[in-house]
Amino acid sequence: MARGDRIYVYRQLMNLDGVYQHHGIDCGEGTVIHYRKPSEVVERTSFEVFSKGNPVYIQPDAAEFCFVPDVVIQRAQSRLGEHQYNLLFNNCEHFTTWCKTGISDSKQVREFAPIVSKLNTYNLFLPLEEALKGTDRNNADRLVDRALVDIRAVWEQVQPQYKLAIEEVDSWQKVAWEAVKRDREDLARGALIRKNQSQQRAKELKEQLDHLTVLIQKLAR
Repeated sequence: MARGDRIYVYRQLMNLDGVYQHHGIDCGEGTVIHYRKPSEVVERTSFEVFSKGNPVYIQPDAAEFCFVPDVVIQRAQSRLGEHQYNLLFNNCEHFTTWCKTGISDSKQVREFAPIVSKLNTYNLFLPLEEALKGTDRNNADRLVDRALVDIRAVWEQVQPQYKLAIEEVDSWQKVAWEAVKRDREDLARGALIRKNQSQQRAKELKEQLDHLTVLIQKLAR
């Protein structure tokens, strides 16, 4: 392990081993910056506090751009004291990936969290449709209103992410053009890789929004 590495340990969830990974940035000298649990604050702690006696692993860096170790640690230090933890959108892995690559991302969430775009909206609507059958108008209205509130909550989480992904596509394209002008093909290639990643993310989010729209239309009918 080295300064600036993304490291992680397996932590227990509901008394089950290995359910999720807890991530941090190795600062060297026996310290780690991470979204500490249960305080849910970005803190710099000892290696022992981070690991809690569990084996520590290095998160491999993908082929895309990564900051040099000193910059990674500076970025981590810039968020010390932050108290904005969110399991789906700003967890410990989002934090370390942002420190290392500049992109807030969590492989765990992408792979294991339920994603609206992978659901069949017709099947999603069926339980509500069955519940509406045989109920009086007031109860039906309450069920529909509750469903719409839930859909709106998901929409308000997904839509800003979609907008941000679109903006990132444009930004990385500009970075690529600037790199080409300066004869930095290496930087241009890296920027285009990031652009493609943002495009894929935007596509996935757009699918989620489309599915939510279909569900809203079903409820309206």
